[in-house]
Amino acid sequence: MQLAQDVAPYATTAITAYGAAVLARVESDAADATVSFGQRILRRLTGRDTPDDGETATAEQEALAGTVAELAESPDDADLAAALRVQIRRLLAAHPDIAADIAGWARPEAPGSVTISTSGERSPAVHTNYGTIHTGDTTA
Repeated sequence: MQLAQDVAPYATTAITAYGAAVLARVESDAADATVSFGQRILRRLTGRDTPDDGETATAEQEALAGTVAELAESPDDADLAAALRVQIRRLLAAHPDIAADIAGWARPEAPGSVTISTSGERSPAVHTNYGTIHTGDTTA
């Protein structure tokens, strides 16, 4: 149950980023680590990680793929996101080998949101700065 709670945000992030193509999209070096990890999770959960092995996807895996497609069409639907979490939890419980594989993977930093606030005239709003920010007209 904890693993399902841990990996569901990655899966949801990948679905939101790539839509219905999330299961087929090829990873690139420039892809965001969170989205790439979410894709990897979804491919493993849906049985699309090794398409040439001759194995057929289970009913749980097909149901999960259907929910992925639905959530891709309505990424803000909280009910579909909840359904995805439940399906991931059930699938991991039914397939301990898949759960063990995913549990052993190194995770990127957890997906989240950053809020940056600024106040005052000419105040910069910056998430990360490795240099100098000049806000005045008479800077040297």
